[in-house]
This record gives sequence, C-alpha cells and structure tokens, in this order.
Amino acid sequence: MEPCSTCMGFDNSFAFVVESLSTHILTLTLVVSFESRKPKSQFRVTGSAKSSNMSQVHQLTPLLLDFPVEILLDILGRLDVRDLVRARRVCNHFQQAIDSSSELLYSIDLEYFNAIPVPSTPGSDHSIPELRKSLLQSETAWQKAEYSQRDPIVLPHPPNMHQWSCGVLGFPAENLQQMMFFQPQLADGHSNATILHQWNCEFDSAVAHHQFSVAEDLMILIVRSRLMESHAYDVIFRSLSEDKAHPAAAFTSVKALDNEADLELLNPSTLRSSIFGDYYGVMFRNVNKANGGVADFLQIWNWKSKDAFQVSESPGIFCLEVFDPARKTMNFSFLTNDKILVVNTSELLLYSLVHSSNSLQLTAKFSLPALHSPFEYTCIGFSPVPSDARAHNRMVALSMDVSGGSLAKNPCFTSYIERNTLLELESTYVVRYGKANEDSPNLPWSSWGPNHTRSFEESSFDPCKHSVFGFRCASLVGGRNTQRPLCIRDFNPHRVVDFKAGNGTRWNQRLVEGGEILPSSGLFLEPLGSGLPYLETTTEEKFLSTDLTMEANRVTLLSFEIMSSIRMPHAGEQSFVEHELIQGFEVLDFE
Repeated sequence: MEPCSTCMGFDNSFAFVVESLSTHILTLTLVVSFESRKPKSQFRVTGSAKSSNMSQVHQLTPLLLDFPVEILLDILGRLDVRDLVRARRVCNHFQQAIDSSSELLYSIDLEYFNAIPVPSTPGSDHSIPELRKSLLQSETAWQKAEYSQRDPIVLPHPPNMHQWSCGVLGFPAENLQQMMFFQPQLADGHSNATILHQWNCEFDSAVAHHQFSVAEDLMILIVRSRLMESHAYDVIFRSLSEDKAHPAAAFTSVKALDNEADLELLNPSTLRSSIFGDYYGVMFRNVNKANGGVADFLQIWNWKSKDAFQVSESPGIFCLEVFDPARKTMNFSFLTNDKILVVNTSELLLYSLVHSSNSLQLTAKFSLPALHSPFEYTCIGFSPVPSDARAHNRMVALSMDVSGGSLAKNPCFTSYIERNTLLELESTYVVRYGKANEDSPNLPWSSWGPNHTRSFEESSFDPCKHSVFGFRCASLVGGRNTQRPLCIRDFNPHRVVDFKAGNGTRWNQRLVEGGEILPSSGLFLEPLGSGLPYLETTTEEKFLSTDLTMEANRVTLLSFEIMSSIRMPHAGEQSFVEHELIQGFEVLDFE
C-alpha cells in the first residue's frame, strides 16, 4: 500500500522540525561551551552581547525540555560526537537523556577510545549494550595489561618472507608457486584450546611479491610477465578465501611497468606494496629503465574501478610516479584514500591523489632529523595500516635504520606521529612556503619533529617492536632471542588528559611526557621527538618471540622454542646433540 500524500507530508515536516531543533541544540551547546570558556574578567563585562547569547539558552531550553525523551534522543542523535558531549553539559535533563541511551553512549565511547565500530545485530551478542560493554572491558584490560592466554599452537611450516593481516600469517612456499595462510582460532568459547585454520593457494608461476588483506578478502600477487610482453609484471587480484579471481576486482590482472623497464635487469626484492581499501600501490626501486638509466617508480591502482583504468592512456595504469634515484626513495604509505606519504633518505613527501588526472601532486615536504657525517639512513619503513582503520586517526610509526662510521650494528630509531597531525602540517607548509614543488624548501625537522613526535632508539631493527593499532602500540622490551615482557603504549590524547587530571583508575600505568631526546650514540645533529605524551604499562610475564602483530583486542606472537635431542648414529660413531627450531603462535586476548 502506497503512503498517502498527507502522511508523506507529515514525515517530511517532522524531519524538517527535527533537523531544525538539532541546529538549535547545536547553537545552544556552542553558546554554553563558549560562555564557560571565557575568562572570568569577560563574564563581568556588562552589555548586550552576553545577554543576547544567554537569552538564546533561556528561550530554547523550555521548548526542548517539553519534548518526550524519544524525540529528544532522535534530535540529539543527529549531532556529531563532539557536539553531543558538549550538549551533555548543557543541563541535567540533557545529561540524563543521553545517559539513558546505549546508542549515544556507545558513539561517545567509540570516539573517546578511537575504536572501530562492530556492526550491531539486535537480539544477539552484537547488540549495542553488549558491544559497549565489550569495548569498555577490552579498554580496561589494555590499561591493566591483563589478558587471557590461549594454548600455544605449533606452526607446521617455518615462515619465510611472511606478512600479517588481521591476525593471519601468510608466506610463499614450494618454489614460490604456493601461498600458505595460518590463522589461530579458538576451539570453543569455554576453553583456552586453540586450533590452527590453514589454507593454501597454488599458482602456475613463481610469485615475485605478494600482499593480502583479510578485511577485503583480497590476495594480490605480482608475477613476472611472459616472454615477448612489453610490461615487467602482472598484478593479479584474487580472493583470499576462495580459489578464484576477486569478484569485486575491475580486472583479474593488470600490467605493471608497461614499456618502462629493461625486462632483462629486474630485481623483485626491491618491491614495496600496500593495500588501502580500494587502492593498491607498489613501489619499484632501482629499476633499469627501458630507455637507459635508473629510476624508482610508484604505481597505484583503484582495483575496484573500471573508470580509473579507462581514463588512463596505458591500459591498467591508474597512477604512475617516477622518482630520481639520487633521492634514494625508500618507501611509501597511504594516509587516506587521497593522501600518500613517500620517504627518502632526507625527507617525507606528502602527495595528493588527483582523481581527475590520475596523478600524484606534491603538497608538502618535511625534513627528517639531520645526521652527523658519515652516517646515513639505509632503510626507512612505515608501520602497516590496518585495512579496517582507514577512516580513523591513528599513529604512524616511521622506523629509520642508520649506518656508517664505525657502527658495529645499525641502530634503529622509530618516531611516532598522529596521522591527523601530518595532514594538519600540510596546511602549515602551504602557509609558510606556498604550493610545493621539487625545488621548494622543506619544513625543517625543528619546526615539526620535536613537538609532534615521540622517538625511541633500538640497537637494531626488531620485528617484535612498534606494532601499531589506532593510538596504541605494542613492543617486546629488551634484546632479541631472550625472554621479554610486553610493553603497551597508549598515545590516545583523551586518555592522557584524563590521566593527568586524575580521572579514572590508574591501575599500573605510568605517564611519560616531556624531556629532550638525544640519542646516546650521538648520530644526530638535532634532538629527536619528545612532544607526544603517552601512557605505558608492561606485562609481568615474558615471551620468547621473533615477531608480533596487534589487533583491536589481541596480540599474536610468533613464538619459538629450541628443542635439543641426542642423536645416536650407527655403531662405532660418536653421538651428537641436534637442535631444532619449533615455531608457533601465542595468542593474548585483551577482553
């Protein structure tokens, strides 16, 4: 039955009224917030300005308080979270209304903890009240460094060239013509027993490079092109869970470095890649060009869009950027769907992805901390970006290996910075220097690094350090190949402010802030970053691990154990001790 025009008109009118009242509440919230932030001297000033502002409060409040709670909640639900928090401070009636709504409180908690929402299902464990309860319990567990430990499970094959995604470990095997995936899972909900979910994917050609995303159910393979082809590699988009092409991919495969490279001098070990939602990027370093010389290439595809491929002059290319090898470009990372960070041995380069022309536009340049001679950066990498955290602010970890001089080991320095801070610094750059180009100056490290980053020094690169999820990071503390405690650092600015104000329970956390960081090795010409405060807690238990990955409420360790056994050879020969490396998963659930 079609709704009558009168009902439709009523619905439209009601929606208009609700939108209007939402605007009024926002105005009321901002007025109260503004008045409460004024210095006391300004409150004493008489005149029409203060009377006019506060008269809006007196006029609007009785009108809104007369509404039923259901309608008031509908109105309040149209505010964004920050305005909702302000509205809660307007009066007791608003506070009680908001506190009575699990939906509104859950939205506030998600913003406060910078958490990624889980889809709710009415009548199940994924209802809004249960999701909020689970979120608060998980956050308390992280703060207390308390976890439930699952039974360790042995990995049947030693990993090599492995990668993580959402707790899944993947690596190539069988002469690079097979991908193996392993995921530790709970046997049931009533015990600590763990089972290992395992699956394989086989291919006709050897894999030169691979990347996968559990969130997108996507596996991307890079294989050498066939003889007599004009391109260097085929990029293949497959389903991670099924043996078939990915159903959402615009094309099953695309060409990489078409007519760009000398096909006889390719080195696949120099590839770097990243999946970010609909986008996939690959950096090809030190490529011998088809017309002579050497260059670094960054190629990006919108793997779900056919339009992107049709606009391009060369089939399969969405965006291709060429870098001068003299700059020693090291790596790249997606910050958002249209912002990409590229790093070389002296600077960070921020690019915008221009969809109309399928090109990258340089928008800002930031210097890295300067090194004393003869030291130099030899390897720089970014923390992986969780596929389900694309829209959220998060910490970006930049790890820099340094070599040169008489160093016995290459020390590694990791600097954290908020993603949103990098995006805001783009505006700072434009205000100071105007539109960026290859010849424009860099924003000096002293103008952004010390105040906006937090740096850590390690004796060498360690995969068990600086795993990032949102504002939180996890590291094993101490030297490699030893039993080490797990250190959890929380850079959430809301939690830091509350901790400093004495709000909430401190558990066994400590606040780390301030202080100038000058590395003991004396490699740098200027101080490293110390501007980001954080909360830190450490587990009492120690772990023996070669790698770890972090999720919203879990840390998965790639643990190892050395098993020794006495071997008795044939008669007359001397016995000997044989050592075997056993690797497996150790799962810590913070729930």
